[in-house]
Amino acid sequence: MSLQILSLGVAGLMAVGLVIGIGLLSLTSGGLHFLFARPGLEILKSKHGANGFAFAFRFNSSREPAKFDVVRLRLFNPFGSPEQVDLTRSFQGIDHTFAQDFDMGIKLDELINAKGFDDAMVEVEVNASKDGVSQYFRMKGKDLKKQIDGATQTADQYNEENSPSYKKPVFHQTQRSFIADPLPASANALKIASNPEFAGEFAAGASDAPKEENFALSKVWIEDGCIVCDACETISPDVFEVKDGGCIVRPGAPLENGLNIQEAAEACPVEIIKFTKAN
Repeated sequence: MSLQILSLGVAGLMAVGLVIGIGLLSLTSGGLHFLFARPGLEILKSKHGANGFAFAFRFNSSREPAKFDVVRLRLFNPFGSPEQVDLTRSFQGIDHTFAQDFDMGIKLDELINAKGFDDAMVEVEVNASKDGVSQYFRMKGKDLKKQIDGATQTADQYNEENSPSYKKPVFHQTQRSFIADPLPASANALKIASNPEFAGEFAAGASDAPKEENFALSKVWIEDGCIVCDACETISPDVFEVKDGGCIVRPGAPLENGLNIQEAAEACPVEIIKFTKAN
């Protein structure tokens, strides 16, 4: 009994340890992602001068698959003037780390040179409008101005250094030859009718073969279901006539050549040509 209790106790401790270990691993993973894999914003040097705003947005596209297509700058300046400024620019959606450079117009100069700007709050929002995903970055006005003044890298330079590289697929094509190797030399020959060597034998055999005796017919008719294939008229045009709606037996058609009509009946793919032999 005591051994069973001890075993249950050890199993219980192991289960608790496993749960705690999984929890710690999850917290560690989340903490590392929070510290090192969070989306980031970097202010860059704009080619548009005083009215330009350039930035780089870094994010993990595998964790957050979205196409970001809007940037928004907002000034919150309750103790200065103007109290609020809101600037928005849209661009084509991008699903990986990127940089953009926009001419924000004179409104940007109004934002940067607002009274009390150094202590005001500036929010930069990067938004994926179609995916409903937004990332917000907030900083003091003096910090934004410091980053703008100290920026040396342009958006074009950033994109060139950080553009995703995709490996080109490699296709291996099997080498095949459609020319058969020559057959080895042999004294053997195929005994067939098309071989001139045996033409005489087949011709003699054909002449010796018994021929089927022809016969007359008393009646020929065509049942329903003709598919207008022209086979019967091609073989026996004196007896059959193919029209748009089907085939008919010509009035007064000669019925003496039964073998010919029989051949036409056998060639009919739907087998609807019928006949009766004369007594």
